[in-house]
Amino acid sequence: MEKVNAVITAIGGYVPDYVLTNEELSKMVDTSDEWITTRVGIKERRILKGEGKGTSDMAMEAVNQLLEKSGTAPDEVDMLICATVTPDHIFPATANIVSDKCDIRNAHSFDINAGCSGFLYALDTAAQFVKTGSKKKVVVVGADKMSSITDYTDRTTCVLFGDGAGAVLLEPTTDEEGVMDSKLQSDGFGRVYLHQKAGGSVKPPSHETIDNREHYIFQDGRHVFKHAVSKMADVAVEVMDRNNISSENLNWLVPHQANMRIIEGTANRMGIDKSQVMINIQRYGNTTAATLPLCLWEWEEQLKKDNIILAAFGAGFTWGALYLKWGYNGDKK
Repeated sequence: MEKVNAVITAIGGYVPDYVLTNEELSKMVDTSDEWITTRVGIKERRILKGEGKGTSDMAMEAVNQLLEKSGTAPDEVDMLICATVTPDHIFPATANIVSDKCDIRNAHSFDINAGCSGFLYALDTAAQFVKTGSKKKVVVVGADKMSSITDYTDRTTCVLFGDGAGAVLLEPTTDEEGVMDSKLQSDGFGRVYLHQKAGGSVKPPSHETIDNREHYIFQDGRHVFKHAVSKMADVAVEVMDRNNISSENLNWLVPHQANMRIIEGTANRMGIDKSQVMINIQRYGNTTAATLPLCLWEWEEQLKKDNIILAAFGAGFTWGALYLKWGYNGDKK
């Protein structure tokens, strides 16, 4: 029996129209374009505006684009996974809502919450269903409305985050392409350095939690930075080594877009040139689960049968790397 693999056959993406620049942020908090650019490498980020608009609205746009580009009918999709930390509601799953908005009726769908590593976790999970033959067409979405949990009075975090969504379609193949290998890890010790303090079952919403602004992102940047560079680089190098990938035959690194210094530090530890790294943090900021698919979406036309390493680090702590062999020439799609 031929080995079945899971390959990306199409990709879609969406970012909101509203652009929040460093100049505008400098009027809201004590910061400046120079400070933000020097510290994190971000010039602007997209913000989803409009009453009643949530993560599912951006994910819907990305998925509908994906279905149209690939000529896939909604009823052909038999699984949809949504990676997000900003669900529309605590329940039901945002994946259920996205499926409904995209008229996907024959799929079972669920969310994955792995912080900024969410898309990696979701992609690897989806690939297992395809490889076993259980599913034939799986949509994986990474989407976050980070502006909904960002405190715009806290200059250490409000400069970092933006909103967006990206989605890929996974299908079976017997060719040597697709999701080739991965290593995903987590360690709950890091939760104290990056989390949302209130809103869950441990500390439900109350007047006190609202007054204390505990429903926003809390981050200890120093600890997160230290662990992000080492963990992302170490696991990426491990995946490269066991698949005989060197800096010479690696076409692209797709790193989580959290901080330019983290991206550069990871690339340096992997021994690769900056020209091999997909970087769009300057335009979108940190869109959490959407950063990796948004990179693939933007670079699609440049992709051939390339060797690609995706790497991420996020709240939990969670981290991982995935070896992806691209399955089509993007300029022919």
